[in-house]
Amino acid sequence: MIRIAVLGDIGSGKSYVAKQFGYPVFSADAEVTKLYRKSRKCYSKLKKTLPNYITSFPVKKSELLKAIMVNRYNLKKIVRIVHPEVRTSMNKFIKKNKNKKFVILDIPLFLENKMNKQNDILIFIDAKKKEINKRLKKRNNKNLKIIKKFKKLQLPVEFKKKQSDFSIKNNFKNNLTKKSVRKILKKFLLYA
Repeated sequence: MIRIAVLGDIGSGKSYVAKQFGYPVFSADAEVTKLYRKSRKCYSKLKKTLPNYITSFPVKKSELLKAIMVNRYNLKKIVRIVHPEVRTSMNKFIKKNKNKKFVILDIPLFLENKMNKQNDILIFIDAKKKEINKRLKKRNNKNLKIIKKFKKLQLPVEFKKKQSDFSIKNNFKNNLTKKSVRKILKKFLLYA
């Protein structure tokens, strides 16, 4: 099995591109949402760490956002609790899909949390800042101050781009993106 990780800036279209491969996708964002809704273990740890903000189960994103806005270090506390759980879920996903040719890993902090392995294929999603900002403003759940705090956790975009094996230009037009994905898959299907 070949692990393909999609990297890029917040709002660059990583999740959309990941789905275009047509292979099982592990989405860290979806996993975090599931943890907040269903994991009492995660809730208990967050409640213990942020007792002034976490009031009830399931965990409400609005309470987490409030904690982050009040104190930027709360974001790091949240990440320290949530990311080990995400890593465990990712490992279960990989085990479950071990007989597939490819698995796609859509994990925003993939390099930052040292989740990459030597043979992973890293694909950078390259999108223009102007387009990213336009898309982020359309998202109703994204506060720009929160996004800036999340970006501080991330490695520089240029570093991620240099570490990547491939780059896909995302102009947010389906045809170009799908064509780029097919081109990359063809290269690997020859060797898989």
